[in-house]
Amino acid sequence: MRADPRSARWAWLIVAGLSAFLAAFAVGCGSDDSGDGGDSGAPTELGAAEGEVNLVAWAGYVEDGSTDPKVDWVTDFEKETGCQVNVKIGNTSDEMVQLMRTGQYDAVSASGDATLRLIDGGDVAPVNTDLIPNYADVFDSLKDQPFNTVDGTNYGVPHGRGANLLMWNPDEVSGKPDSWDVVFDKSSENSGSVTAYDNPIYIADAALYLMTHEPDLGITNPYELDQEQFDAAIALLKEQRQNIGEYWSDYTKQISAFANGDSTVGTTWQVIANLLEADGVKVETTLPVEGSTGWSDTWMISSEAKNPNCAYMWMNHIISPEANAQVAEWFGEAPANEKSCELTADANHCDIYHAADEDYFDQVFYWTTPVADCGDDRGDVCKTYDEWVQGWTEVKG
Repeated sequence: MRADPRSARWAWLIVAGLSAFLAAFAVGCGSDDSGDGGDSGAPTELGAAEGEVNLVAWAGYVEDGSTDPKVDWVTDFEKETGCQVNVKIGNTSDEMVQLMRTGQYDAVSASGDATLRLIDGGDVAPVNTDLIPNYADVFDSLKDQPFNTVDGTNYGVPHGRGANLLMWNPDEVSGKPDSWDVVFDKSSENSGSVTAYDNPIYIADAALYLMTHEPDLGITNPYELDQEQFDAAIALLKEQRQNIGEYWSDYTKQISAFANGDSTVGTTWQVIANLLEADGVKVETTLPVEGSTGWSDTWMISSEAKNPNCAYMWMNHIISPEANAQVAEWFGEAPANEKSCELTADANHCDIYHAADEDYFDQVFYWTTPVADCGDDRGDVCKTYDEWVQGWTEVKG
């Protein structure tokens, strides 16, 4: 049985090295040769801490001991920096985008279906990674990605990543499925108990399936869909809709649905499977032969940040080996900092979440905000996120 990351009992590591990185700021700031500072508009040095930092984050990303006294990577940060952490939980990417556009928050833990919207809207600022010492230890495969870097300019630091997996109840689903066809073309075999992620970005899951099963459509990236490709994905989702028992966006609701038998097969996250197994619910998961979509979250700083120095200090802290190990175990994800794998309480955590398995993540298409530019010679004919929202509304009826 896989470990339950939320019930793990470990001796929490005291966040070390924070004073060291603050000293590094004082020594290393002001360099004009950074590819991320200078002309990009990012700062080339940091000043004194402002006294607080206001964050928008996914639940479980900013824990100060109030949820569980043993789960706290905020308190020591506050003591070391003098930056009081205030957090607003964002329940969806759309909500996070709207919150950041108010100008009331300094930084956000944005998923890939929000990052380009924030960049394009001018809501977040370029980031000088030279001012974030722990960035050096982030997995190279998470750096300079299309969802966090534009025209060579970094707009944030990676937080963690995970794949959207296929999960099923082996007592209810025949065979040992290894393809997404069990929730698409064969979904009628489990009609009424199929579940899918409730978000426009799920259109990419259908597009990913079509990449393999309808190659004549010419889909090479599930987030870059022209009219014909988009229409095919929407048609597939409308067919699937007839067999969906429940869409989910709150992972606790999916846990309940599988526990009580309302759902038997569908897309999931590894942490959900871990928690179900820990509760004795029989489920199995796989990364299907077609590959999968997935997510890599990025901490980004507001272009209107009132506390930019504290925001930079927070970004460095949350991707430190110690803090990143803690949040990865608590939330249930692969850490962004490769040194975190040596510090997790469960020695198998990084193996469970494939943290250093690049062959595994090569099969994962991270959420990316759909834009008009197809990224190839088709030009600006691909469907934008707003059109994905309209399409998803059509699917759900």
